[in-house]
Amino acid sequence: MQGLEHLNSLYDRIEYFQNVLIAQATGGNADDGHYQLIRKEALDNPTISNLLPRWVRVNRNLSQFWQYIKHEHDNYADRRKHIWNAFNPILELLESGETHPAQKSISEVLEKFDSESIHYAWGKALERKSTDPEGAITISRTILESVCKHILDDRGVSYNATSIELSELYKLTAKELNLAPDQHGEQVFKQILGGCSGIVNGLGSLRNKLGDAHGQGKKPVKPQARHAELSVNLAGTMALFLVSTYEAQKT
Repeated sequence: MQGLEHLNSLYDRIEYFQNVLIAQATGGNADDGHYQLIRKEALDNPTISNLLPRWVRVNRNLSQFWQYIKHEHDNYADRRKHIWNAFNPILELLESGETHPAQKSISEVLEKFDSESIHYAWGKALERKSTDPEGAITISRTILESVCKHILDDRGVSYNATSIELSELYKLTAKELNLAPDQHGEQVFKQILGGCSGIVNGLGSLRNKLGDAHGQGKKPVKPQARHAELSVNLAGTMALFLVSTYEAQKT
Protein backbone atom coordinates (compact mmCIF):
# COMPACT_ATOMS: atom_id res chain seq x y z
CA MET A 1 0.00 0.00 0.00
CA GLN A 2 1.51 3.27 -1.11
CA GLY A 3 2.56 5.37 1.85
CA LEU A 4 1.74 2.60 4.32
CA GLU A 5 4.84 0.43 3.84
CA HIS A 6 5.86 0.96 7.47
CA LEU A 7 2.67 -0.72 8.68
CA ASN A 8 3.83 -4.31 8.41
CA SER A 9 0.96 -6.14 10.08
CA LEU A 10 -2.81 -6.09 9.72
CA TYR A 11 -3.01 -5.01 13.37
CA ASP A 12 -0.85 -1.97 12.62
CA ARG A 13 -2.99 -1.00 9.62
CA ILE A 14 -6.28 -1.36 11.47
CA GLU A 15 -4.94 0.64 14.41
CA TYR A 16 -3.82 3.33 11.96
CA PHE A 17 -7.25 3.18 10.29
CA GLN A 18 -8.86 3.81 13.69
CA ASN A 19 -6.59 6.82 14.18
CA VAL A 20 -7.50 8.20 10.75
CA LEU A 21 -11.16 8.05 11.72
CA ILE A 22 -10.49 9.77 15.04
CA ALA A 23 -8.53 12.51 13.30
CA GLN A 24 -11.38 13.10 10.86
CA ALA A 25 -13.92 13.12 13.70
CA THR A 26 -11.98 15.57 15.87
CA GLY A 27 -10.75 18.23 13.46
CA GLY A 28 -7.35 16.69 12.69
CA ASN A 29 -5.61 15.86 9.43
CA ALA A 30 -6.78 12.57 7.90
CA ASP A 31 -5.66 10.90 4.65
CA ASP A 32 -8.69 9.87 2.60
CA GLY A 33 -6.58 7.71 0.28
CA HIS A 34 -5.27 5.69 3.22
CA TYR A 35 -8.82 5.38 4.57
CA GLN A 36 -10.05 3.91 1.29
CA LEU A 37 -7.10 1.52 0.91
CA ILE A 38 -7.37 0.03 4.39
CA ARG A 39 -11.16 -0.01 4.29
CA LYS A 40 -11.01 -2.16 1.14
CA GLU A 41 -8.46 -4.52 2.71
CA ALA A 42 -10.61 -4.87 5.84
CA LEU A 43 -13.78 -5.55 3.85
CA ASP A 44 -11.97 -8.19 1.78
CA ASN A 45 -10.58 -9.92 4.86
CA PRO A 46 -12.92 -12.72 6.01
CA THR A 47 -11.36 -12.73 9.47
CA ILE A 48 -12.45 -9.21 10.39
CA SER A 49 -14.98 -8.08 7.78
CA ASN A 50 -17.95 -9.26 9.85
CA LEU A 51 -16.67 -7.30 12.85
CA LEU A 52 -16.50 -3.99 11.04
CA PRO A 53 -19.16 -1.48 12.14
CA ARG A 54 -21.87 -0.75 9.61
CA TRP A 55 -20.76 2.85 9.29
CA VAL A 56 -17.40 1.70 7.89
CA ARG A 57 -19.20 -0.49 5.37
CA VAL A 58 -21.48 2.25 4.06
CA ASN A 59 -19.14 5.25 4.21
CA ARG A 60 -16.80 4.88 1.25
CA ASN A 61 -14.68 7.94 2.01
CA LEU A 62 -13.93 10.30 4.87
CA SER A 63 -16.38 12.94 3.68
CA GLN A 64 -19.21 10.45 3.99
CA PHE A 65 -17.92 9.34 7.39
CA TRP A 66 -17.88 12.97 8.57
CA GLN A 67 -21.55 13.37 7.67
CA TYR A 68 -22.25 10.33 9.83
CA ILE A 69 -20.14 11.10 12.89
CA LYS A 70 -20.97 14.81 13.22
CA HIS A 71 -24.65 13.96 13.65
CA GLU A 72 -23.97 10.94 15.86
CA HIS A 73 -22.11 12.91 18.57
CA ASP A 74 -21.64 16.64 19.08
CA ASN A 75 -18.35 16.52 21.01
CA TYR A 76 -14.88 15.11 20.43
CA ALA A 77 -14.76 12.90 23.53
CA ASP A 78 -17.90 10.96 22.60
CA ARG A 79 -16.72 10.60 19.00
CA ARG A 80 -13.42 9.11 20.15
CA LYS A 81 -15.23 6.71 22.47
CA HIS A 82 -17.62 5.71 19.68
CA ILE A 83 -14.73 4.78 17.37
CA TRP A 84 -12.66 3.07 20.08
CA ASN A 85 -15.61 0.90 21.13
CA ALA A 86 -16.22 -0.15 17.53
CA PHE A 87 -12.61 -1.17 16.86
CA ASN A 88 -11.68 -2.68 20.21
CA PRO A 89 -13.04 -6.20 19.36
CA ILE A 90 -11.15 -6.23 16.05
CA LEU A 91 -7.86 -5.11 17.57
CA GLU A 92 -8.19 -7.60 20.43
CA LEU A 93 -8.74 -10.42 17.93
CA LEU A 94 -5.74 -9.41 15.84
CA GLU A 95 -3.59 -8.91 18.94
CA SER A 96 -4.36 -12.45 20.12
CA GLY A 97 -3.10 -13.84 16.82
CA GLU A 98 -5.85 -16.48 16.84
CA THR A 99 -7.93 -15.69 13.77
CA HIS A 100 -9.84 -18.96 13.74
CA PRO A 101 -10.60 -21.46 16.53
CA ALA A 102 -8.21 -24.19 15.38
CA GLN A 103 -5.24 -21.90 14.78
CA LYS A 104 -3.77 -22.28 18.26
CA SER A 105 -4.01 -26.08 18.14
CA ILE A 106 -2.41 -26.21 14.69
CA SER A 107 0.42 -23.92 15.76
CA GLU A 108 1.13 -25.97 18.87
CA VAL A 109 1.18 -29.30 17.00
CA LEU A 110 3.37 -28.05 14.15
CA GLU A 111 5.77 -26.41 16.60
CA LYS A 112 6.29 -29.77 18.33
CA PHE A 113 6.59 -31.65 15.03
CA ASP A 114 10.12 -32.67 13.99
CA SER A 115 10.59 -29.94 11.42
CA GLU A 116 11.14 -26.27 12.28
CA SER A 117 10.64 -25.30 8.64
CA ILE A 118 7.02 -26.50 8.68
CA HIS A 119 6.09 -24.41 11.71
CA TYR A 120 7.91 -21.43 10.18
CA ALA A 121 5.96 -21.88 6.93
CA TRP A 122 2.68 -21.99 8.87
CA GLY A 123 3.57 -18.69 10.54
CA LYS A 124 4.37 -17.09 7.17
CA ALA A 125 1.09 -18.34 5.69
CA LEU A 126 -0.84 -16.73 8.55
CA GLU A 127 1.02 -13.45 8.09
CA ARG A 128 0.41 -13.28 4.34
CA LYS A 129 -3.30 -14.19 4.17
CA SER A 130 -4.37 -10.56 3.86
CA THR A 131 -1.32 -8.82 2.42
CA ASP A 132 -0.11 -11.48 -0.05
CA PRO A 133 -2.92 -13.94 -0.92
CA GLU A 134 -0.95 -15.52 -3.78
CA GLY A 135 2.05 -16.19 -1.54
CA ALA A 136 -0.15 -17.56 1.25
CA ILE A 137 -1.81 -20.01 -1.14
CA THR A 138 1.58 -21.24 -2.36
CA ILE A 139 2.85 -21.65 1.22
CA SER A 140 -0.30 -23.62 2.13
CA ARG A 141 0.58 -26.19 -0.48
CA THR A 142 4.19 -26.25 0.74
CA ILE A 143 3.07 -26.98 4.30
CA LEU A 144 1.12 -30.07 3.28
CA GLU A 145 3.89 -31.23 0.96
CA SER A 146 6.47 -30.90 3.75
CA VAL A 147 4.32 -32.76 6.28
CA CYS A 148 3.74 -35.62 3.85
CA LYS A 149 7.42 -35.88 2.93
CA HIS A 150 8.49 -35.80 6.56
CA ILE A 151 6.15 -38.68 7.42
CA LEU A 152 7.15 -40.73 4.39
CA ASP A 153 10.84 -40.19 5.09
CA ASP A 154 10.38 -41.33 8.66
CA ARG A 155 8.52 -44.45 7.50
CA GLY A 156 11.12 -45.23 4.82
CA VAL A 157 8.66 -44.85 1.95
CA SER A 158 10.31 -43.81 -1.32
CA TYR A 159 8.92 -41.15 -3.69
CA ASN A 160 10.15 -38.91 -6.47
CA ALA A 161 11.12 -35.80 -4.52
CA THR A 162 11.50 -33.58 -7.59
CA SER A 163 8.36 -34.20 -9.63
CA ILE A 164 5.65 -35.86 -7.53
CA GLU A 165 2.32 -34.02 -7.38
CA LEU A 166 0.75 -33.15 -4.03
CA SER A 167 -2.21 -35.45 -4.72
CA GLU A 168 0.09 -38.46 -5.21
CA LEU A 169 2.21 -37.49 -2.23
CA TYR A 170 -0.88 -37.35 -0.04
CA LYS A 171 -2.13 -40.67 -1.42
CA LEU A 172 1.13 -42.35 -0.35
CA THR A 173 0.96 -40.72 3.08
CA ALA A 174 -2.69 -41.59 3.62
CA LYS A 175 -2.04 -45.22 2.74
CA GLU A 176 0.93 -45.34 5.12
CA LEU A 177 -1.21 -43.91 7.95
CA ASN A 178 -4.22 -46.11 7.16
CA LEU A 179 -6.21 -43.06 6.07
CA ALA A 180 -7.00 -44.12 2.51
CA PRO A 181 -10.75 -44.56 1.87
CA ASP A 182 -10.31 -48.08 0.47
CA GLN A 183 -8.65 -49.18 3.72
CA HIS A 184 -11.95 -48.83 5.58
CA GLY A 185 -15.23 -50.69 5.32
CA GLU A 186 -17.55 -48.23 7.05
CA GLN A 187 -19.20 -45.91 4.54
CA VAL A 188 -18.97 -42.89 6.83
CA PHE A 189 -15.19 -43.26 7.11
CA LYS A 190 -14.86 -43.75 3.37
CA GLN A 191 -16.84 -40.57 2.83
CA ILE A 192 -14.85 -38.48 5.32
CA LEU A 193 -11.44 -39.73 4.17
CA GLY A 194 -12.48 -39.30 0.54
CA GLY A 195 -13.35 -35.72 1.41
CA CYS A 196 -9.87 -35.25 2.87
CA SER A 197 -8.36 -36.42 -0.40
CA GLY A 198 -10.60 -33.99 -2.26
CA ILE A 199 -9.44 -31.11 -0.06
CA VAL A 200 -5.78 -31.87 -0.73
CA ASN A 201 -6.37 -32.22 -4.46
CA GLY A 202 -8.24 -28.94 -4.44
CA LEU A 203 -5.43 -27.17 -2.62
CA GLY A 204 -2.93 -28.41 -5.18
CA SER A 205 -5.13 -27.14 -8.01
CA LEU A 206 -5.77 -23.82 -6.25
CA ARG A 207 -2.05 -23.26 -5.86
CA ASN A 208 -1.47 -23.99 -9.56
CA LYS A 209 -4.31 -21.64 -10.54
CA LEU A 210 -3.96 -18.77 -8.07
CA GLY A 211 -0.60 -19.14 -6.30
CA ASP A 212 2.56 -17.25 -7.18
CA ALA A 213 4.57 -20.30 -8.21
CA HIS A 214 3.60 -20.03 -11.89
CA GLY A 215 3.52 -17.22 -14.40
CA GLN A 216 0.22 -16.04 -15.86
CA GLY A 217 -0.92 -14.53 -19.15
CA LYS A 218 -2.40 -11.16 -20.07
CA LYS A 219 -5.49 -11.72 -17.91
CA PRO A 220 -4.13 -13.09 -14.63
CA VAL A 221 -6.55 -14.45 -12.05
CA LYS A 222 -5.88 -12.63 -8.79
CA PRO A 223 -6.93 -14.33 -5.54
CA GLN A 224 -8.61 -12.35 -2.79
CA ALA A 225 -7.90 -12.55 0.93
CA ARG A 226 -10.87 -14.89 1.37
CA HIS A 227 -9.30 -17.40 -1.04
CA ALA A 228 -6.05 -17.31 0.93
CA GLU A 229 -7.97 -17.65 4.21
CA LEU A 230 -9.69 -20.78 2.91
CA SER A 231 -6.46 -22.25 1.58
CA VAL A 232 -4.47 -21.62 4.76
CA ASN A 233 -7.21 -22.90 7.06
CA LEU A 234 -7.70 -26.10 5.04
CA ALA A 235 -3.96 -26.74 4.80
CA GLY A 236 -3.55 -26.21 8.53
CA THR A 237 -6.45 -28.51 9.37
CA MET A 238 -5.15 -31.29 7.12
CA ALA A 239 -1.60 -30.88 8.45
CA LEU A 240 -2.98 -31.16 11.99
CA PHE A 241 -4.87 -34.33 11.08
CA LEU A 242 -1.85 -35.97 9.44
CA VAL A 243 0.61 -35.05 12.18
CA SER A 244 -1.77 -36.10 14.96
CA THR A 245 -2.38 -39.46 13.29
CA TYR A 246 1.35 -39.95 12.70
CA GLU A 247 2.19 -39.12 16.33
CA ALA A 248 -0.57 -41.38 17.68
CA GLN A 249 0.74 -44.34 15.69
CA LYS A 250 4.26 -43.82 17.07
CA THR A 251 3.14 -44.50 20.65
